[in-house]
Amino acid sequence: MLIVMSVAPGESAPGESEPGESREAPPLPPMLLEVWPVVAIGFLGWVVAAVAAFVVPALESWRPVTLAGLGTGLIGTGIFVLQLTAARRGARGAQTGLENYLNHN
Repeated sequence: MLIVMSVAPGESAPGESEPGESREAPPLPPMLLEVWPVVAIGFLGWVVAAVAAFVVPALESWRPVTLAGLGTGLIGTGIFVLQLTAARRGARGAQTGLENYLNHN
């Protein structure tokens, strides 16, 4: 189905911006800027899977995967904490883009 919309000359269609003009995205709600609940839920999920892999004999093949998941999560969280610390003290090599998170902590 094709819908044809007519727009008068010199006007832009609804939802379009003028050429060369960019629309700015609205800011995210503060709840979506919180990282630690996501980290905690992910960590708890891997812990539950690892415990199940070591307690339930049928899940023995899960052991390497769950340990790798826990290790990767710990390494990733460690890197994030180091970058957050560097951004807080204003280090030149710190990751950019953490400004939103720093404002809500």
